[in-house]
Amino acid sequence: MTYSLNFAAVWRSFDLLLQGLSLSLGLAVVAIVVGCMIGLITAFGLVSKSVALRKPAGFYVTAIRNTPILVLVLFSYFALPELGVRLGKIESFVLTLAIYSGAYLAEVFRGGLIAIPPGQREAGLAIGLTEMQIRTSITIPLMLRSVLPSLGSTIISLFKDTSLAAAIAVPELTFEARKINVESFRVIETWIVASCLYVATCSLLAALMRGVERRLAVPR
Repeated sequence: MTYSLNFAAVWRSFDLLLQGLSLSLGLAVVAIVVGCMIGLITAFGLVSKSVALRKPAGFYVTAIRNTPILVLVLFSYFALPELGVRLGKIESFVLTLAIYSGAYLAEVFRGGLIAIPPGQREAGLAIGLTEMQIRTSITIPLMLRSVLPSLGSTIISLFKDTSLAAAIAVPELTFEARKINVESFRVIETWIVASCLYVATCSLLAALMRGVERRLAVPR
């Protein structure tokens, strides 16, 4: 039995794939912005001397990192309404992805925070900066520069994780590809094109992050 490749049906619906790709990028951007905020706050909690801050932060990171993201997506969309929290498909997925990424970014940022020499804080205190000013003007910028490679990898992984939104019928790239596959029966062609779009986008993101790393690299 032979299979003859025919991409005609996929090309006819290529605009749907591009729309899905655009939505995937949008989901990833919003989730990474919110996730960075969550991760940064959690990272300061993890390195805090206060047990009241360190324990809840540690529990959040452990619980989220050891739960499959698909389970979190399904829980957010199907279980939360039973508790009176009703969100749309997109809002539910973005919130889940942000919370999930925040747990991983917390560990990334924690590593960057503990790598900063204590002398940086002492220098800030010596010139009269407050603790908040030290964090915003010294600690966070230095930390971000040192964790750029890990941050870039997390961003790319987060973009790929948007494919799980298809599980709750969010019309991102994987959902649109599956719909084209069902309607055209061109299984191989559809997933080849969808895979190429993912690879091309991830490669572009990786190139952009390498450019940012070179521009902001810590001098050695």
